[in-house]
Amino acid sequence: MKIALMDSGIGLLAAAAAVRRLRPDADLVLSSDPASMPWGPLTPEGVTERALAVARAAAAHRPDVLIVACNTASVHALPALRDELEPALPVVGTVPAIKPAAARGGPVAIWATPATTGSPYQRGLIEDFASHVDVTEVPCPGLADAVEHADEAAIDRAVAAAAALTPPGMADVVLGCTHYELVAERIRAAVRRPGHPDATFHGSADAVAAQALRRIGAVPAPSAEPSGTLTVLLGGHPADLPVPALAYPESGLLRPVSPAL
Repeated sequence: MKIALMDSGIGLLAAAAAVRRLRPDADLVLSSDPASMPWGPLTPEGVTERALAVARAAAAHRPDVLIVACNTASVHALPALRDELEPALPVVGTVPAIKPAAARGGPVAIWATPATTGSPYQRGLIEDFASHVDVTEVPCPGLADAVEHADEAAIDRAVAAAAALTPPGMADVVLGCTHYELVAERIRAAVRRPGHPDATFHGSADAVAAQALRRIGAVPAPSAEPSGTLTVLLGGHPADLPVPALAYPESGLLRPVSPAL
């Protein structure tokens, strides 16, 4: 079994780790293009162009399924990716976990990139699944870039700025960018308020990993032999995991890179 994941950068680590926990015997292909990130400021056409290039690089390794582990790419490029790759290669997009968060009754804060915050896509999800609860959209300028480079000081600044925009008493916090899941505990600490219970956090990594297995008729087997290999593609070329990725615990679940086929 071979599962590919794509993103602009290392935001795919959270989903890759989730796949590895469910199927340690699965071969993984991680395809990204950090030289072109961030994708958020690009036009929808620009995002689609970059996403197709990254996806094609992954598809060349003949995976059984492709996870689009990027909210921006899922918003703008998912139809184009599916038009080109399916049905031969199932494509699983990433959707912010607004629905399960709102189902708990709110209030809900949604942390997302400035490009996603207030976008018709996110507003549509709120209207469809969270119209009955109080929702605060929290833009997080610079946070994805800071996480991508493992820049500790920049992460602290971006998290603090977004936390200041998050009202106290939020019951649930949605992490609307895959990069944010890599610093979820730092966000949790930043939004903690004396006298208020801790918020429940909602990422997408576990859900997309489970959906990828369903799409190919596989079942979780967390006790399987940890025999899965790892192939990393940066800009379409075989590489090692980027050095900043090693700063995050998720990278520890990934085996050394195997030669690209």
